[in-house]
Amino acid sequence: MPKAQETVLEIDLNALKQNFNYLKSKLKDNTKILAVVKAFAYGNDSCEIAKYLENLDADYFAVAYVNEGVTLRQAGVTKPILVLHPIAINFKTLIEHCLEPNLYSVKILEAFIEIATQENQRNYPIHIKFNTGLNRLGFDENDIEFIANKLKETSVVKVKTVFSHLAASEDLNERDFTLTQINTFKNYSEKLIDLLGYKPLRHMCNTSGILNYPEAHFDMVRTGVGLYGFGNSEKESKNLKPIATLKTIISQIHTIEKGESVGYNRAFKSTTKIRTATLPIGHADGINRIYGKGKGFVTIDGEKAPIVGNVCMDMIMVDVTNIECKEGDEVIIFGPDFTTAETLAESAGTISYELITSISQRVKRVLLK
Repeated sequence: MPKAQETVLEIDLNALKQNFNYLKSKLKDNTKILAVVKAFAYGNDSCEIAKYLENLDADYFAVAYVNEGVTLRQAGVTKPILVLHPIAINFKTLIEHCLEPNLYSVKILEAFIEIATQENQRNYPIHIKFNTGLNRLGFDENDIEFIANKLKETSVVKVKTVFSHLAASEDLNERDFTLTQINTFKNYSEKLIDLLGYKPLRHMCNTSGILNYPEAHFDMVRTGVGLYGFGNSEKESKNLKPIATLKTIISQIHTIEKGESVGYNRAFKSTTKIRTATLPIGHADGINRIYGKGKGFVTIDGEKAPIVGNVCMDMIMVDVTNIECKEGDEVIIFGPDFTTAETLAESAGTISYELITSISQRVKRVLLK
């Protein structure tokens, strides 16, 4: 790989393909795959990722909000796109771009039917979500009869899938809770299907669900973080490869004398003579202020360089006292072959999801094919 000359996020599409195929190998041949590409494909590049996965025969895509789905359509993505958290004000735009809404409450179901009626739709695909324990979005058991009756009154919409979301599929200490969720979903979905008189697809498993609960694969599974190389366990992460490497360079090197400070608010004061390197990346790029002051580090020439002082908006400073380096040298923030996003996130008490989805879109993306 070429050495970085600026701050870049390199995206390895071969690793993406490897992860997709590994997850697919865990499924029966007729089980569909929904690829979750919300939040700019977990901080990567939603359009490029979706187009690549479309060529790998992903069956469905999911985004959080309508505008994310519109962006994919404008990029030429043609496969079905589920909008996980649509807002009623955006329903006309959703229909205009052939996106498919998750309908999770009485209010949102009625609102979508009203708009779809106004737009002269027929059998418009919708998705019904049940709350089985995550307690975030979803209908409850006492809503099932209402849903069925409401849908029987109209030909404007038709249920494409029924789904739910596991709360702790990566935590085997919560296995009993997860199995209860799975059984609850089976009961709720079967009741609705009986009342509807036709059988939509069913899906419940996220990445950890795919790996830990094959009995809950149903007709389709959803995978997000697994595609990007994280298995939510040490065992499964070995079978996946992080697709992104965040790189930058050394802008300047300083000698800091004993008693001198580094950065805003003099958050770091040196107790001895040291050398620091200033890097052109900061909290506006996604390296948040939870790092620094003893939390987090980068890799330079294979050596760890701790972040010192407060993270600035556009820069961080790192301790390079014991590292042979010069201005212009490449620096690895995270990547599969050095410090991983999981390791860096854990050093600051957070999770890889937060770190990778925080990488600003002002950071240049470079695709490796």
